[in-house]
Amino acid sequence: MKVNTQSVNFNADQKLIDFVQQRMDKLDMFYDKVIKSDVFLKVENTSNKENKIFEARVSVPGDSLIVKKQCKSFEEGADMAVASLERQLKKRKEKLRAHL
Repeated sequence: MKVNTQSVNFNADQKLIDFVQQRMDKLDMFYDKVIKSDVFLKVENTSNKENKIFEARVSVPGDSLIVKKQCKSFEEGADMAVASLERQLKKRKEKLRAHL
């Protein structure tokens, strides 16, 4: 799957980009019709420790799924977002099977 990763207000190192790519590639196991995904990594300027925002938009035929998670680290946000997307893709696949 093609994953476009953009970091807003900071420069993401290659290790973080590879981690995001690896996590997003796992979604192919649950739904094979994923076209592409856009990932936005943002840092909020607050004193709060949970200032990392992980936002993902996954394009599937006829729709797009959007998940936004705010955590202490981008890795934690990626894990939570992928788990949420996994549930959404499974639900979508079940609905499609029900219509056949």
